[in-house]
Amino acid sequence: MRTILYFFLFTLVTNVNLFAQQSVVQETPMADQMRADGKIWVVVAVISVIFAGIIAFLMSIDRKVSKLEKQLKK
Repeated sequence: MRTILYFFLFTLVTNVNLFAQQSVVQETPMADQMRADGKIWVVVAVISVIFAGIIAFLMSIDRKVSKLEKQLKK
């Protein structure tokens, strides 16, 4: 029951947020300029490297925690 309530509240908050953003029709000149210069791919690459690093870090922590849990069970 609690998970249904949390899901309902999450969708309610998300939908309100989406409606609030629909009225904004402005274009961002900085993003347009970066697309025109081809620098947007540098931004995408940097964000991808950071994301991959975070994923690798979390996976290594998960392996270490799993190993400690196995040692604790023995």
